[in-house]
Amino acid sequence: MSLHSKFVEIAKKNKKRTAIIDTATGQTYTFGKLLIASLLLSSIMRKNKDEFIGIMLPKTAGGFITTFAVLFSGKIPVMINYSTGAERNIQYAMKKGSFSTVVTSRKFIDKIGLKPMQGMVFLEDIISSVSILKKISALFKSFMPKLFISNKEPDDIAVLLFTTGSEKEPKAVMLSHDNILSNVEAIQHEFYIGKDDIFAGVLPLFHIFGLTTSFFLPLLSGAAVNTFANPLEYQTVANGIKKNKCTIITTTPTFIRGYSQKSEAGDFKSLRLVMTGGDKLNKNIKDSFKHKHGIDILEGYGATETSPVISVNRLDNNKFGSIGPPLPGVNVKIVGIESDEEVATGEEGKILVKGRLVMKGYYNDIEETALHIHKGWYDTGDIGVIDEDGFLWHKGRLRRFVKIGGEMVSLVAVENAIEKFMGDDELCCAVEIPHISKGAEIVVAITAKIDEKELKKKLASELPPIAMPKKIIYYPELPVMGNGKVNFRAVEDNCRNGR
Repeated sequence: MSLHSKFVEIAKKNKKRTAIIDTATGQTYTFGKLLIASLLLSSIMRKNKDEFIGIMLPKTAGGFITTFAVLFSGKIPVMINYSTGAERNIQYAMKKGSFSTVVTSRKFIDKIGLKPMQGMVFLEDIISSVSILKKISALFKSFMPKLFISNKEPDDIAVLLFTTGSEKEPKAVMLSHDNILSNVEAIQHEFYIGKDDIFAGVLPLFHIFGLTTSFFLPLLSGAAVNTFANPLEYQTVANGIKKNKCTIITTTPTFIRGYSQKSEAGDFKSLRLVMTGGDKLNKNIKDSFKHKHGIDILEGYGATETSPVISVNRLDNNKFGSIGPPLPGVNVKIVGIESDEEVATGEEGKILVKGRLVMKGYYNDIEETALHIHKGWYDTGDIGVIDEDGFLWHKGRLRRFVKIGGEMVSLVAVENAIEKFMGDDELCCAVEIPHISKGAEIVVAITAKIDEKELKKKLASELPPIAMPKKIIYYPELPVMGNGKVNFRAVEDNCRNGR
C-alpha cells in the first residue's frame, strides 16, 4: 500500500476528527478538510510534466496539504532544505533531479530573506486561482477519493530527501512508500500511537525524522499534529505544548533543551512520550528535563537512509547512554572496521542495518549506493556496540575520528569527557584542525564559560595526552542546522578562522 492510500483510508474513517492545529495561521483542519484541500491541489499538481516536484515549505498546514497533493497526483515530492542556504539547495536539487518546479510561499521566502527564483510556484497564487467549481469538484471527489489519486506500488519512490551535509555534500536519498510505512508501523506498535494523541510537530518536513514521526506517523494513526513553522521559536513551542495538551514530541536534544528552558514545571504534564534523535543526548539535558518535568527522554538512533528510526529506548526499558534496542523488523549487526566480519557481543565495530526501512538507494548515484548497501545491509558509517541485552550503543562516526601522530582518536570520546564537567543544558563540539607535524589537532567549541586551564587539568584524568584538546573556545551558541543537529562543518570553519 502507498502512504497516500493509507492516509485516504484513515481520513475517510476520521473525517470530523482534528488532524492539524496550525500555530502559524491559527487554523484547525479536520481529516476531512485536509483530504479535500489535498485533492483540490492535486488536480493542479497533476498538470506538471516532471516526475519530481520540489517542496520548500515550513511545518504548516500548507506544507502538509502540498505534500499529499503531490503524492495524490502521482508525482514525487522533493523536500528542500531551506536552513542551510535555500538558493543553493534549490539549484542543487533541481539539477540532481532534473525538475523545474518548487512549490513555496511568498510570505515564507520573504521571511527567510530569499528572493523569488525561476521555477518557484507560490501557494498564494494557486489558492487565488482556484474557482468555486474546482472546490465543489474536490468536495465530491472526497466521497470516493481512491478513484482520483494515483496508484503506487509499495516499492515505488515516495519521496526524495537529501542528507544533511553536516560533514560533506548532501546525497539524494530515495525512500519508498514501504520504507517509510515500515517505520510508521513499528513505532505505532511499540508506543501505542492512537487517535487520542496530539503530536508537537517541530522538526521540518525536509528532515526525515520530522517527515516520518510528526507527519506520516500521526496522520496515519488518526492522531493530530500541532504544527510549528520554526522549531527555534522555543517560547512559541513551549506555549503550544501546554495550550494544546500535546502528548508526544519527537525532536533533537538541542531543541528539547530550548523548549525546557522556556517552560515552567508542570507545563509539559500532558506529554507521555519525548523522543530525541539526530544528535547525542547528553546527561545534563536529560537530567534537567527529568527534574523539571518528571519525564524521561527516550534517545533513539536513525539515518535518512533508514526512514529513519533504527533503534530507540522504550518507556519501560530505558538505558541512558544507549540508543535502545532495534525496532521490530529491523536487523542490526556489528562488523569489524577492517574485516567486515561480525564481531562478538560487546565488541565495537561498524553498525550495519537490514530490513524494510533501508532506502532504495541514492538517486542517480550507483557508486555511492554500492558503497553503502551490500547484500541488503546498509553501512551507516557509525561505530557501535550491541550489549548482552540487545541494546545498541553509539560510539561515534567513522568520519568523527581523527588521526593524530598515527593514532585514531574519537572526537565523540573527547566530547563525552568534557560533558562531565559542564553545567546543565550546555553543549560542546570537538573538531579536527590540520597541524603541520602531527597531521591534526583537536579544538573544542563550548557554550559553557569554563576556565580553559582548569578544564584541561580535569581532563587529564579522563583522556590520554594524544586526545587532549589544543584549544577550548567559548561560544554563546553553537551553530545548528534546521533539523537541530550541530553543524560540524560550520563549527570547524569557525574554529579554524578564530571566529
